[in-house]
Amino acid sequence: MVDPGRTRVLGLFSHGGSGKTSLAEALLHRAGATERLGRVEEGTTVTDHEPEEQRHRVSISLAAAYARWREHLLQLLDAPGYCEFAGEARAALRVVDAAVFPVDATAAVGASTESLWAAAAERSLPRVVFVNKLDRENANFERTLQELSTALGRKLLPVTLPVGEQAALSGVVDLVRLEVHLGTGTGPVPAGLAERAQELHRELVEAAAEQDDELLARYLEGEELTPQEVHRGLAAGTAAGKLIPVLCGSALNGVGVSELLDAAVDLLPGPSAATTEGGELCRPLAAEPVSALVFKTTADPYVGKLTLFRVYSGTLRSDSHVLNASRRHEERLGQLFILQGKRQEPAAEAGPGSIAAVAKLQDTRTGDTLCAAERAVVFPGIDFPEPVHMAAVVPHSKADEDKIGAGLARLMEEDPTLHLEKEPSTGQLLLRGMGELHLDIARERLLRKFGVAVDLAEPRVPYRETIRATAKVEGKYKKQTGGRGQYGHVWLELAPLPEEQFTFVDKIFGGVVPQQYRPAVEKGVRETMAGGVLAGYPVTNVQVTLYDGSYHSVDSSEMAFKIAASMAFKKGMLQASPVLLEPIYRVEVAVPEEYMGDCIADLNRRRGKILGMESRGSQQLVRAQVPLAEMFHYVADLRALSQGRGGYRMEFHGYEEVPPQVAQGILEEAKVGTEATH
Repeated sequence: MVDPGRTRVLGLFSHGGSGKTSLAEALLHRAGATERLGRVEEGTTVTDHEPEEQRHRVSISLAAAYARWREHLLQLLDAPGYCEFAGEARAALRVVDAAVFPVDATAAVGASTESLWAAAAERSLPRVVFVNKLDRENANFERTLQELSTALGRKLLPVTLPVGEQAALSGVVDLVRLEVHLGTGTGPVPAGLAERAQELHRELVEAAAEQDDELLARYLEGEELTPQEVHRGLAAGTAAGKLIPVLCGSALNGVGVSELLDAAVDLLPGPSAATTEGGELCRPLAAEPVSALVFKTTADPYVGKLTLFRVYSGTLRSDSHVLNASRRHEERLGQLFILQGKRQEPAAEAGPGSIAAVAKLQDTRTGDTLCAAERAVVFPGIDFPEPVHMAAVVPHSKADEDKIGAGLARLMEEDPTLHLEKEPSTGQLLLRGMGELHLDIARERLLRKFGVAVDLAEPRVPYRETIRATAKVEGKYKKQTGGRGQYGHVWLELAPLPEEQFTFVDKIFGGVVPQQYRPAVEKGVRETMAGGVLAGYPVTNVQVTLYDGSYHSVDSSEMAFKIAASMAFKKGMLQASPVLLEPIYRVEVAVPEEYMGDCIADLNRRRGKILGMESRGSQQLVRAQVPLAEMFHYVADLRALSQGRGGYRMEFHGYEEVPPQVAQGILEEAKVGTEATH
């Protein structure tokens, strides 16, 4: 078991395309954990190992890997950068001890970098920045440094400086030791960089000294601090969140990678005590009672369910028993594994700071706490984002329809940002997620892992039908078939009912409609309401009064009265000023101020009603009520409108009448659909 003090649990976070996976690959290769340097475009990296990642060439799932450097164990979590897979990044942020932010030196600071940076700051995670891709055309370290300071709102502290840029990038200056690290070894700082290097070196030493009273006193007396002392001061400032070290280089060319490994050892903290929901501290000591948090669940086609966890205290061992304190259920642990991407390496035990996995746990889910029975503790769970996009799931065949529930349940166990529900009025199965790509990936996984083939379609809007006037109508069903006939006759009054969905009133006096047939009248009305009259949508907010009718002593039956009631209700709907209702949602949109005008204009185009605006931190909050029909692709449109910096949430508000010009189109579409089925 590795000493927790020599363990680093690090996450790689930033906007998609910044080079996180390439940097993880470079770190693993430089540390000797892999023999060959993989490439994202070739699908050969350790952490992008799923077929969907290799096909789309983007990170989709959180992946774990490890390396050893200077007698330290570095455990890496490579988190996806695209906002569609933000749930994976949130899970990683929950269990790492420090965050590494690779940024692209050729591009502006990405929206996901900003949001993940804010989330890391909220958790008080120590952070370092790696300015990547300095070998690319248009790369500029100083410009990127300035943009980062502006976007992230912090003074960043360079620890390395590039030697050359773009095609001329050849190494980095170690600003603590004031020496150049090239591929061929170390050397003096080039004359052209000497002045800038000295300036940054002084800033580094001063910042380090300010973190330690002893170092500060010696620094103020003019005494020179050793590199080890500077690292000690920088580490203290980084752990406290006062300093943000910045390193630089190129992951693809291996420039600056060794320096980042050194920084992980010298500047970033090891495991610290974790706080439970009850305020108890679990110290990172092997002899403590065991405690661990499950941060990811996968469905492996060969192993079955694989549960990934972070150990905070004590030692978990293979073939042992633990308590799932979140569910008050005992679990038996089989063989433990340490993960190197998709490779599962057997491990006898996992101590404090370990990222490990175990297969086939029966009743454990993402966010659960595993612990010793003698000290039952529960850690705060993982704050996953709510889904913002939905699509209807359409199975290819009856066999797929039978398997779809079990397959989607397994997918949702893997990915808590996927939600499934059935819309009663349309009968559609709706899958909710973080965006179109997210749901498309879920569809691909459903086929690959569980053999269920489905298509994704735009959901049908659950419109409703109602009336705005009253009507009194007759329904008579009379049929002679040579023997006993059928006879049912009713008079109904239909009236609007604003506060309730449906009320049936029986006002029959005497025996004009016998008591045994009156429930059939209500049943006929209810069944007709469910199927709709105008466009096939359920009818709501209607009061139906049965006030007259007649019967035949021989030919009347429940079925005849049910049919008569249906006929009367359909006739009455058409006479009582029928209208379509549409679902309206309360929408809250958060965008930076510079995009607020475009956001409001876009909501207006969606027939939205703006209710108000207010400032919330660095963003503006716009509140509106918008028809659901206008919101199906809003997530993609808002991201495009705000350069990925906008977000929103919505909840059901109620139903309102569809404007006549919009209703006409819905009715025509329904008519075409009805004709196509006949």
